[in-house]
Amino acid sequence: MSLAGIPRKLLVLVVLLLSVLGLCLQSALAADEADHIASTVVSSADPIEQALLDVKSEDAAVRSKAVALLIEKGDASLIPKLDAIRAEADRAIRVAIKPVIDLLKNRANLTSEQSDTRRSAAADLVGTGRPEAITWLEQAAAKEPVWWVKYTMEESAQLIQLRSEDQAVQLVAVKKLGELRSQNGLSALKEFVEAGAQSGATNEQRALAEAAQTSVERIDSWSRWASVMETLFRGVSLSSILLIMSLGLAIVFGLMGVINMAHGELMMIGAYATFVTQQAFIAWFSPEMFDWYFPVALPVAFVTAAAFGWVLEATVIRFLYGRLLETLLATWGVSLILMQAARVYFGDLTAVIAPQALRGGAQVMVGVYLPYNRIFIIVLSTICVLGIYFLLFRSNLGIRVRSVTQNRNMSACLGIPTRKVDSYTFAFASGLAGIAGWALTMVGNVDPGLGQNYIVDSFMVVVTGGVGKLAGTIWASLGIGGLNKLIEPVSGAVYGKVFILVGVILFLQWRPQGLFAAKGRNADA
Repeated sequence: MSLAGIPRKLLVLVVLLLSVLGLCLQSALAADEADHIASTVVSSADPIEQALLDVKSEDAAVRSKAVALLIEKGDASLIPKLDAIRAEADRAIRVAIKPVIDLLKNRANLTSEQSDTRRSAAADLVGTGRPEAITWLEQAAAKEPVWWVKYTMEESAQLIQLRSEDQAVQLVAVKKLGELRSQNGLSALKEFVEAGAQSGATNEQRALAEAAQTSVERIDSWSRWASVMETLFRGVSLSSILLIMSLGLAIVFGLMGVINMAHGELMMIGAYATFVTQQAFIAWFSPEMFDWYFPVALPVAFVTAAAFGWVLEATVIRFLYGRLLETLLATWGVSLILMQAARVYFGDLTAVIAPQALRGGAQVMVGVYLPYNRIFIIVLSTICVLGIYFLLFRSNLGIRVRSVTQNRNMSACLGIPTRKVDSYTFAFASGLAGIAGWALTMVGNVDPGLGQNYIVDSFMVVVTGGVGKLAGTIWASLGIGGLNKLIEPVSGAVYGKVFILVGVILFLQWRPQGLFAAKGRNADA
């Protein structure tokens, strides 16, 4: 066919189009070849990078192989890349990548500087069930300096080994969990026991069930001892709370002869003073200074409650000395006024955030966990007892207080200002209630009825111990607080208090003057 009849312009246009198509085809081939070469280079040079490419594959087998490689050889530096891939991928790829990210994060956290982070990572690895985690946990446990974190790592490794298909490995894990007294492995061990009890069980399953039964018995036996120790600690903790509350009440009731039904509300005032101090730190200080609110709130709570007590003594109590029924009714009315005022101003419920040092607790042994806030209250009650002892029995002020309470007329004849002694003694007792409220913000919320939860128990402590006797207050608080926690698991909290009240009534029928009766001249007073 001759090209002479084709217009020249059309011919030029066809040639140009063919040239462009040829260039595009050549560029595409070059790009494919470059990608192939790059992929080959990456594959040969860095299997991790190749796995990052393969994890985006639509082939499930390729993805699974890439995931296994990333788990085996990857580290925390891959997490940002995996997050970026996961953000743009479809659901199947996201599901495949998530366990890789979780595993790599927990593996990195096993070497964290924070012991709580290391322990949490060890516990989280159990949920993955990946056998690779066993090596990580064993290596981390070999270097772990903190006993309880090391225990968690060893326990987690054994819990993962329980899922092994090798019964010899399972048998070793079963025995090790029994030695560790592992509460977390108890349900899995009981499953082995049930499997071995079935009629079609193999000899290996029966051997595994026998070992599991032995481990279960060891764990249950230890759990009973741990429960006893925790109950004793809770009893001492409650006793410490009652003791702090009762110290001020013992001074007011035992030494001054006043039944102060508003003593619980003075404790509530100390708690609200702590809350207000916290809010002031939030509003006026930097977040770095926040934890300092708690030590600052101690003098604030003491002074605020003492001021309220001083006003209460000056306006109500001073006219009612020696008239027990009248002081009971008057202070009960004051307590209702204070509760309603707190409810109107603060609402029904507020909360105080514990400082960092009092959060968490100490794991002293398997199954025995002691919260730091409870330990703090026990230490605080000890300090308060020692402080009151030295104040009342080793200072001039204490001599004046005891002389006025024993013989007011003789004290006045000796030049002691009895009116002032009454005033600052009542204020000091009220301040002790404020300290109790300050401490109680660490173990519960702050509400207008806070003091009502402890006022009855505190009166029982003072009466049972012996009116005006510091040693009796200590022993009675230990007895009533301990019995409360021992009875509660059996009868419940409400019936537990009923039983304690009945026991106190029967005890007072037998010993009306309490544990420590007054001697000498005071016995006739």
